[in-house]
Formats: sequence, structure tokens, C-alpha cells
Amino acid sequence: MAMPLPEEIRPLRREEYDRLVELGAFADERIELLEGQLVQMSPIGPPHSSAVQKLVELLLPSLLGRASVFVQSPFAALDSSEPEPDVAVVPVGDYHVAHPTEAHLIIEVAESSLKRDRGVKQRIYARAGVPEYWIVNTEGRCIEVHTDPTPEGYASRQVVEHGGSLAPRAFPDVVLEVRHILR
Repeated sequence: MAMPLPEEIRPLRREEYDRLVELGAFADERIELLEGQLVQMSPIGPPHSSAVQKLVELLLPSLLGRASVFVQSPFAALDSSEPEPDVAVVPVGDYHVAHPTEAHLIIEVAESSLKRDRGVKQRIYARAGVPEYWIVNTEGRCIEVHTDPTPEGYASRQVVEHGGSLAPRAFPDVVLEVRHILR
């Protein structure tokens, strides 16, 4: 006889997730913790990996010594969430003991994950107080810039088309052209 599902399932907390990762529970899986749930990460195709590589090539030299640039690494967003953004520009610090909990800018590259990046991830980053969140839309060949975080998401959204340029609010001197990120 099948056991009935409980009316409410308790979400997994980040500290529990980190401990399970430490123990090797998810060694061969590409997952991340989003709002207490283990979520499979989307596969990475050439447009996605190319955009991530271009972002790193453009950001790293300009931010060296002013910020750290993490690539597809955990971000300790909330007690219930530890996403692995494609690029995270975080304060310079020692992250040997713990994942970053603050960021100047988070960037997700959306090839097949656009719905998740615009939905749950946007809410997580806003609630975590990340002041700026970019979604690099590979299919639309544009970058969505989300700013002014609120508990429900970001209050402001701007779309920078393929011929345009943009700069992180925290580093206005670091100007990136969309055409150099998306071919």
C-alpha cells in the first residue's frame, strides 16, 4: 500500500544541502538548491559556454583587485537557496571557508533556462539583496538588466539589444558591448 504524501513538505536548508554535498551525496549530479528544492541544472550548449567565456574575458581584467569574478560557483543567497550563477561579481574576500553571500552583480546565461532565470532565480537574487542581475538571453540576442531589488523581485527591468552596451552599476567604468558577448 502506497504511503500518502504529507500535506506539506519541509524545504531543505542551505546548511543541510552543503553538508550533503560535503558527504558526496550529489557527486555525479548537476543540481542546485532553489527555494528549498533540489533542481536539475540545464545542459550547457555552445552559445551558453561561449557567452560565459566572453563575459569572463571582458570582466576579469577590469575588475582585478576591485572584485572577485566567480564562474558557475555556489552563491549562498538565502537559507533555502544556493544557486550556481554563471557569473557572480562579488566583493574581494577570502571564500575558502564559505561561499559568497553578497554580490555586486549576478549574471545568468539563458539558453534553455530563460523561464527559471526570469522566475525563481530572479526572486532569489532580489530577496538576497543582489543590487543588479543580468540575464544574457542567447536566443533573443539581448541582455536583460534587473535592478532595484524588492522581496517580490526586481522593480526595474531594461533590455539592452545586440547593438547596445551596458555597465554594472557598481563599476560604471566597465562598459561591455552586447555584440562582444553574443554573436
